[in-house]
Amino acid sequence: MQFIDLKKENATVDYALALVEIAIEGGKLEGQTVIKVLHGYGSHGRGGVILVELRKQLERWKRSKFIKDYFGGDRWNIFDPLTMEILQKDKTIYGDEDMGKANPGITIIYIQ
Repeated sequence: MQFIDLKKENATVDYALALVEIAIEGGKLEGQTVIKVLHGYGSHGRGGVILVELRKQLERWKRSKFIKDYFGGDRWNIFDPLTMEILQKDKTIYGDEDMGKANPGITIIYIQ
């Protein structure tokens, strides 16, 4: 699983979206299943803005079939059907440190 830390990058919205798009394209070429994006979740400041804009863009990419699906870290657990589908495709993800922690500061992108 590929991991992008937008908080560490101190990214603007445009830069963050570009990094995610490049990661998706690279992930597809490498046969990856998932990209995990750490963006933060603050109601104020950059993390909250990136979260909102990223999810808007991911919805557009989902509709255009650029990605398969996406969801917030609150669903990243073994009881979620989409998480289980992802885990069936890539069992190496089971050890992810955010799994089951309901982390609203991450987004999971299911790329293929």
